[in-house]
Amino acid sequence: MESRLARELKLRYQPVAIILTNDKPAGALQFQPGRWGCVMAMLRAAARGKTAVFDRETFGCGGGGVGLGFGNTFHTSGAGDTGGIEYFLSTGRGEGFREGEGYRKTPELAAGFVSNLPIVDLPWTYRVFKPLDQVDPGREEPCLVTFFVGADQLCGLVVMANYDRPDLYNVTIPHGSGCQGVFLIPYDEAQKENPRAVVGMMDPSARPHIDADQVTFTVPYKRFLELEANVPGSFFTRSTWSKVAARLEGSSAPARE
Repeated sequence: MESRLARELKLRYQPVAIILTNDKPAGALQFQPGRWGCVMAMLRAAARGKTAVFDRETFGCGGGGVGLGFGNTFHTSGAGDTGGIEYFLSTGRGEGFREGEGYRKTPELAAGFVSNLPIVDLPWTYRVFKPLDQVDPGREEPCLVTFFVGADQLCGLVVMANYDRPDLYNVTIPHGSGCQGVFLIPYDEAQKENPRAVVGMMDPSARPHIDADQVTFTVPYKRFLELEANVPGSFFTRSTWSKVAARLEGSSAPARE
């Protein structure tokens, strides 16, 4: 499946389709059961042309299970040494426990953050990350599409997400883990009548797994199709964007490892 948006934005990497399925794709990358891994590393691999898959034994970490819609898994996958998620996200619990991440000022505020997450336990066996150009829309339908973008490309997508709506707030930038920003929160948006796009990777813990100049931009698949259909006649075809596109020419090559 080709993307007009990807061509206009001169993306460094392929958009990634996120698919809910009970069928495991052959040859997909997958974490070993019970072994730690970062979901965002798999997302980046998918953007580079690989397919990755997750199930209830291979979501990488407790936060990854939550982020991928496998229910409240904060208490699993090595959570015992954190002293509790509310401490791990904030001040830490002290000697004998892992250092707190300092993402919330107090454990109470961190507990409030967790209670506000749209945690779901979805029935599908697998979550699949697949390069969009390898998706056959006649055989499979993604639930979400994620772009890896720099600042100029993000600008284009934010304008596009507001292009066919009268208000100003059709993109949101929540704080959450990397995987919450590409699946859990966008999936929650997808259930709404007018879903917003979600800018993600506002997570210092996950950022080392992607390029330093990139963030994610995730939309429900149906919204993605609307944005694709709106490209003709939009600002992408006007002289103002051509000035931006000119400087994307030299920034679209993959960064060195």
